Amino acid sequence: MKALRESRQATIARARQTIKENNVVFKAIRQQIATEAKTVPEIAEVLEMDTAIVLRFVSALKKYGEALEDTKDGDYFKYKLVEQAP
Repeated sequence: MKALRESRQATIARARQTIKENNVVFKAIRQQIATEAKTVPEIAEVLEMDTAIVLRFVSALKKYGEALEDTKDGDYFKYKLVEQAP
């Protein structure tokens, strides 16, 4: 077991780092859409990120019920956070 744990230590460390980085992005996106609905390009511009990456994160928030589509602005939907019950 010890040898197995040691052999996977680097993989586990990379996975933990990726999770931390993803959580930072999720938090930043949540902050952007908490008070005002925004499109993916608007979020990407403010966060200085690629729109494809932002879309992937917004899609995950939508999939897990944390964000939803609001009005449509041109070709893009605006996204906002789902209001949480107190």
